[in-house]
Amino acid sequence: MNIHTKRLLLAPLGPQYLMSTHKYSSDLENTKYMMFLPNTDIEETKNFLEMAHVEWQKPNPAFYEFAILLDSQHIGAISIYINEGNTEGELGWIIGKEYWGNGYVLEAAKEIINFAKNELNIKKFIAHCDSENVASYRVMEKLGMKLESKTKGRRNKASEEEREELSYVLELA
Repeated sequence: MNIHTKRLLLAPLGPQYLMSTHKYSSDLENTKYMMFLPNTDIEETKNFLEMAHVEWQKPNPAFYEFAILLDSQHIGAISIYINEGNTEGELGWIIGKEYWGNGYVLEAAKEIINFAKNELNIKKFIAHCDSENVASYRVMEKLGMKLESKTKGRRNKASEEEREELSYVLELA
């Protein structure tokens, strides 16, 4: 399943993207605000991509991981995880730092929301980020998401420091 946007192609993320995924998912600057990254070795990245590939093969996946492609080059990933009741989806994204500031994540996220709304009948979307990840929460705000809560206790993989997490919500009619 591929989704086309004005500038991007969103395609199922899988093992064919091992090296490009590992490049952005192991970079400390790129993953500074991430809870489950950076990946410390390529096996960790490989295992994640295998899991994503297996999920794509299921009739009703619990999550969808898409590669973000710009002119056939893999630059990042965007996902939606579906809750057990199939009523809400949790959005997440990462993009290589050399592509920051170009609106690619916003463009991809709009299409993922459309896909989830139209194909999966999702009416509520949630997303979380580190309170210092300004670029990420600005994407959430541009998507029409509203800040629902600020909570302490977030721990990002690259740091033992306790952080504040922002939670955003978008409810569709």
